[in-house]
Amino acid sequence: MAFDLPLANGSVLAVSEIVRLVPNKRLVCKALWNGQDVFAKVFIGANAQRYAQRDQQGVQALINANIATPDLLYSGSIQDIIDAGEVLIFKAISAQNAEVLYQQLLDSQQQPERLHLMLQLTNTVAQMHKANLQQTDLYFKNFLVDTDTVYAIDGDGIQAFSALFKQRQKQRNLAVLLSKMDGLDIDWAEDCYAHYCKQTDIKYTPFDYANHYDLTQKIRQKAASRYAYIKVFRTCTDVKVKQSFKQYMAISHDFDAIDLSPLQLDNALSDAKNRFKSGNTCTVGKVLMADRNLVIKRYNIKNVWHAFKLSISQSRAAKSWANAHRLQLLNVATAKPLALIEERFGCLKRRAYFLAEFIDAPDIAEFFGLSMDTEVKQKVAYETALLFYKLNLLKISHGDCKASNIKIVDGKPVLIDLDSMQAHTYSWWFETKHIKDLKRFMQNWAKAPETATIFRQAFMQAYNEMDDYMMPTILERAKIA
Repeated sequence: MAFDLPLANGSVLAVSEIVRLVPNKRLVCKALWNGQDVFAKVFIGANAQRYAQRDQQGVQALINANIATPDLLYSGSIQDIIDAGEVLIFKAISAQNAEVLYQQLLDSQQQPERLHLMLQLTNTVAQMHKANLQQTDLYFKNFLVDTDTVYAIDGDGIQAFSALFKQRQKQRNLAVLLSKMDGLDIDWAEDCYAHYCKQTDIKYTPFDYANHYDLTQKIRQKAASRYAYIKVFRTCTDVKVKQSFKQYMAISHDFDAIDLSPLQLDNALSDAKNRFKSGNTCTVGKVLMADRNLVIKRYNIKNVWHAFKLSISQSRAAKSWANAHRLQLLNVATAKPLALIEERFGCLKRRAYFLAEFIDAPDIAEFFGLSMDTEVKQKVAYETALLFYKLNLLKISHGDCKASNIKIVDGKPVLIDLDSMQAHTYSWWFETKHIKDLKRFMQNWAKAPETATIFRQAFMQAYNEMDDYMMPTILERAKIA
């Protein structure tokens, strides 16, 4: 979407691409201004001037602290709407967004490079803290990386620390950064914490690190829960919500289905060729909709008592929706959630539907039933063991680890059927649930001793590599070791 935006100084901002849009507040765009490539933040609405000023003050604070940030080339108003339109124009630099870079390194399994990136980001945060500054919106996307230079962006989130409990604020701010790492990469938190201590002249102690690690994990779990339980149930960057007296609907922003009414979904499930499961509580089928193959799960009502119970509790469809988004945020592979539809009568719930992307791949039992090289099976078994270990770190139990709920895509496990999944706060209760998941998973191979042996070896390898102390307590209780 290209357009020209005339500015108050007589110049023209030629917008070529909108990078991010927050309706009625601001947009970030790529553009051409005075013959050079730039990025521009356009603030609109009644508070445009206040937000632009706050962003500019944050950028100036970074400059004063000698922290790398893209040059601010222009600050001013949009022509003819001076009271409700402000623009900040920044020099475009040949750097990569840290969030994109981290994901690329994660996908390509480049561990040393990921650790180097995390140390770079930690160093930049340490620089901010030494200058009494913090990025209050601390996401990887708010940093740009060019070889050995890290640029801090988004001046709106740059604030000075308050006078009270300053050291505690700094520790928490660093923990927020480290909580954005992948679950398996959290083992590098000690390297990053030690590097931070060195850069800020703080004495490193194992006791302080242990407390900081616990804080990092708590922040990660709280952020994931807020996203899963609150954010994806209202309109946000990832989801659009429509609600009426008779229906609630949450749809992924990149899902363009025209008709998602219960009648349309029921018609799709009425064809026996489409159905995988026809039960009293749940009907499951595959359909083609909006040029995408997807799975519809309809949660049925068995009787009057069941209807009453459903009306006052969270639906299983809503649990699947929340858990799928939780896993996506935590970088655990699952089928992409596309829509949640609930029939309602006011605040009382009735039938519910959960739509997810269809994964055209064998489940783990089918995969291991195929004739293939033992080395391939060992690699897939190890990846599966890492998945369970990651869930252990994240304190997430699946609740139904039968083989059909784990698909194998490109040699990696993908979790589906998430309506029994739970995120836990207390370690002692989670450990019981995790052991139950492990036992249920191993039951899949009760009649396949060779496969069971491959998985036992994989679990012992993965858990032992990651944690020498966890392996005997967890795996022995699960009767794997």
